[in-house]
Amino acid sequence: MEFGNKTVVFDGPKVMGILNVTPDSFSDGGKYKDVNKAIDQAAEMVKKGATFVDIGGESTRPGATEVLVDEELNRVIPVIEAIHARFDTIISIDTSKPQVMLEATAVGARLINDVRALRLDGALDVATKLAKEKNIPSCIMHMQGSPLTMQNNPKYDSVVDEVLAFFRERIDTLVDAGFKYKQIMIDPGFGFGKNLEDNYQLLKHFLQFTEFDLPVLAGMSRKRMIGNLLNKDVENRLTGDISTHTIAALYGASVLRVHDVEAIVDVVKIIDKINSVS
Repeated sequence: MEFGNKTVVFDGPKVMGILNVTPDSFSDGGKYKDVNKAIDQAAEMVKKGATFVDIGGESTRPGATEVLVDEELNRVIPVIEAIHARFDTIISIDTSKPQVMLEATAVGARLINDVRALRLDGALDVATKLAKEKNIPSCIMHMQGSPLTMQNNPKYDSVVDEVLAFFRERIDTLVDAGFKYKQIMIDPGFGFGKNLEDNYQLLKHFLQFTEFDLPVLAGMSRKRMIGNLLNKDVENRLTGDISTHTIAALYGASVLRVHDVEAIVDVVKIIDKINSVS
């Protein structure tokens, strides 16, 4: 898959490091608001083997409220500029706002990662323009509701079937708008409008999401689906992270989006070795 002028061959899972430059993200909110601290964290992620660094300036934790465009830009643009100048890595911009997409890609971001799947006004037009003109793909995620309300009472008749149907519709919409098929990545959206059973149904049937022959992102890092099951607080969920992302990788995940890069890179090395032996 091409990301601007860079190519990633998904012959095995790749690791995406999470870098939130927010005051209120559920796990690392406030830790990397300072540009220098964000640069140091990115450097550590790249050193440990992350293929992608995903930068977000707006928390999408359950109950989160939206951030104004100017505030989000003030948070992410200096960090993207600095990381792009220093490291040979693929920067992903975690945003739903078309203006942030435009400005972030202008200073070095090469992947749009949108939890709202390009459904905000203007987002699809901007993302299509960037795909056509700069060869920048988009990752579209499934979410029932919005971050403010998504965990109030999520309900599905069949969560796997409904998420698959969502992707069929959205992929067709993106291609009709002008995306090349291979400029799309998908994310089932663990924890975004799903209860505990929903999340583990998605994980159990993760292989079904590979039917589209597109890269599939798995993002469960430190989430409630781990904490609530294991009765662990946010800082003590690494065992759960390793377990869930190992399962996702064995079931076809192309990208593992995580906070603890080193541990999940070790997982990937073991899976790659398994896949290489007869």
